[in-house]
Amino acid sequence: MKPRLILILGDQLSADIAALRHADKARDIVVMAEVADEASYVRHHPKKIALVLTAMRKFAARLEQAGWHVAYTRLDDDGNTGSIPGELIRHASQHGAEEVVATLPGEWRLINALNDLPLPVRQLADDRFLISPADFADWARGRKELRMEWFYREMRRKTGLLMDGDAPAGRAWNYDHQNRKAPPKHDHGPKRMVFEPDTVVSEVLDLVEARFAENFGTLRPFGFATDRDQALAVLDHFIAHGLPRFGDYQDAMIAGAPWLWHAVISPYLNLGLLDPMEVCRRAEEAWKAGAAPLNAVEGFIRQIIGWREFVRGVYFLEGPDYTSRNVLGHDRGLPALYWGARTDMRCLQDVVRQVRDHAYAHHIQRLMITGNFALLAGVDPHEVHEWYLAVFADAFEWVEAPNTIGMSQFADGGLVASKPYVSSGNYISKMSNYCRDCAYDVKAKTGEKACPFNLLYWQFVDRHRDRFESNPRMAVMYRNWDARDPDERGRILQEAEALLRGLEEGDSI
Repeated sequence: MKPRLILILGDQLSADIAALRHADKARDIVVMAEVADEASYVRHHPKKIALVLTAMRKFAARLEQAGWHVAYTRLDDDGNTGSIPGELIRHASQHGAEEVVATLPGEWRLINALNDLPLPVRQLADDRFLISPADFADWARGRKELRMEWFYREMRRKTGLLMDGDAPAGRAWNYDHQNRKAPPKHDHGPKRMVFEPDTVVSEVLDLVEARFAENFGTLRPFGFATDRDQALAVLDHFIAHGLPRFGDYQDAMIAGAPWLWHAVISPYLNLGLLDPMEVCRRAEEAWKAGAAPLNAVEGFIRQIIGWREFVRGVYFLEGPDYTSRNVLGHDRGLPALYWGARTDMRCLQDVVRQVRDHAYAHHIQRLMITGNFALLAGVDPHEVHEWYLAVFADAFEWVEAPNTIGMSQFADGGLVASKPYVSSGNYISKMSNYCRDCAYDVKAKTGEKACPFNLLYWQFVDRHRDRFESNPRMAVMYRNWDARDPDERGRILQEAEALLRGLEEGDSI
């Protein structure tokens, strides 16, 4: 009987992944490949590339120790074809294989590439997730709007997490009203757990440094977990030290303090080093033991079984053209400040530097700083999508695209978000300390010192009036805008247009 090729991708590093469960150690060959196509379809952050390659190498070694025959291609190997399809064809020829078994990839481009192979490919459902694309489509059928809150409640019932019979624990489905505290002045959260590079990590860092030196982002120091044992240690650290206060400050932002009380486990979940239910059970156990409050545990679990599962469902429901959506018709190029060019806006400066150094920003920094500015400035959502996909260590298209195209940029017309997530500088001032030493005055509405978020916010409201005026969640914005003196409205719009022209001409702001 001829061997089959068992494809394991860089974000499928789970010992019980479907393709391995359907494989035969005595017969089949596991194919793992570091290829140029995957490393360069966007200009990935060097830390992201290093994380994926190192985790792949360590996972392959574990498979070999467990008795699997692994055909592993390194990025710098002679004969590397540079693509997943190319490597499958090459190994099929070498080993006489006539069939490929794969777990469904998390990106349409790879699904389509496997479908186009001149070999039979069996793509199995990725059952590491709690709901299949087909079951999500059944849930979505007939709904005028897809709202995460209603989906989340179904997932709570399905999993039994934080449930008291048929009712939610504490008699409330979420505790968002308790989770919006401003940042504390003198406490920036527990110290992040980091790992000194071992031999495998060091070898990969040298490779990435040589190959991707021009990519945006700082490679060293590198402290990510790169195998399951280390990822579990990060989870343990968070449960003990971060989770108890995670809820209170999950939306807070502090300059120079990237981690706060966040878990920073999304890279490990998305690579497959951690399982979503094991993570949620650990958090639930902490609540039951009295080690973490319900508002923190519920908010954390909602991000995993609610939002994470929801956006994956949206991605597969909407199909390959989702990333090209642009319902607002935005076409401005991504400002150079997103790649580290000078800006006097302290919030953007701090977040972009943080992304450069750590390939990380938490959800409010992504949504209400970088995403908010891009949306207000009318940046082409596909450019925003490619930036997010490139610069964050946890970014794979199934999770990144709905967060960017839908939640952040409203480019899907409201499929994911009931209103555009835009704000003036007031929200940023309330939830951060960014405004304290900024060159701009967050209270100024016009003039040289006016916060650009203030100017662009009202210009956005004005230019999209036809679309959003009837939205109940935006009615107050339009009443406030209309109540302003006409001369003041004119000054705001004039100064906002001047700011946008300057962005197009490459001026710093």
